[in-house]
Amino acid sequence: MFNMTNLIEENNNFFYTAPVSKEQARTRIDKFIADSIPQFSRAQIQRLLESGCVFADDLLITDKNFKTREGDIYQIIVPEPEEATPVAQNIPLDILYEDEDLVVVNKPAGMTVHPAAGCSSDTLVNALLYHCKESLSGIGGVARPGIVHRIDRNTSGVLVVAKNDITHRGLAEQFFVHSIERTYYAVVYNVANPLSGTIEANLARSPYDRKKMAIIKTGGKTAITHYQTIENYKNAASLIKCNLETGRTHQIRVHLSSIGCHLIGDDVYAQPHKNSILLPVEIKKYVNSFPRQALHAFSLGFIHPKTGKKLYFEADYPSDMKELINKLREYRL
Repeated sequence: MFNMTNLIEENNNFFYTAPVSKEQARTRIDKFIADSIPQFSRAQIQRLLESGCVFADDLLITDKNFKTREGDIYQIIVPEPEEATPVAQNIPLDILYEDEDLVVVNKPAGMTVHPAAGCSSDTLVNALLYHCKESLSGIGGVARPGIVHRIDRNTSGVLVVAKNDITHRGLAEQFFVHSIERTYYAVVYNVANPLSGTIEANLARSPYDRKKMAIIKTGGKTAITHYQTIENYKNAASLIKCNLETGRTHQIRVHLSSIGCHLIGDDVYAQPHKNSILLPVEIKKYVNSFPRQALHAFSLGFIHPKTGKKLYFEADYPSDMKELINKLREYRL
């Protein structure tokens, strides 16, 4: 039976987390949710799926015939009583590529991907509704049209949006089988030892703080991050390149923290006063006051669902990360 302690509030949103046991694997997603959260009727669950309220990490699940997998943890967002239709807003977008099927954007830090409780405007969806008019996939539901995957509000970088349902399904399948190429850059405290390698550690909600993800020995979801140290700032900080084999919630932030490399500016997983001991006094205050996690989704590669062509996009560091890196380079080894 579903444990009510898995009702979580985060950033003014309420959602359930439901882990899949061995016995529940290969179950239809609507039945799994019904068994896990008995207070939801089957009709309500169908509406949740259709409205884009069910996620496996950053992957949107809308097909009621979707089969669960052992170890997966599904997030079921609890919408407000009546989900408001997002309003189109003339917000400038950094468009990297666009055709009749999809659009690739460079999302700025501070912009939420889609509307939710407590954040109904100034999101990427609001901007896309203005830019794309009515040409967005309906799979994501009223509040999340076109949204195939997400990156954190305070993470910048490349994100792809679907303009029609065929493209949406094609992209979602690539995310599901982990064939998407994703490269991130992170500026962190300390330096990794070894300088490059692979972190393979399962992730699940922390049993001590439900707003956090944590590495667990058994259960959870497989998470694999390949990392490489690009620049070393006298062992006090470093620039790390991460290639994701999987895309779990907070994966890079938790994995790098597990090897002592907490992201600069991360107000959830990093403790500046403990991690900045080696920083020179003249730069410590600047680094410790960096206003968001220093994480940038640098590149995204995938197969175009309609044409079959391989597409690859890059977005340079935003100005705040450039400034942070340049200041730290004065102390580069």
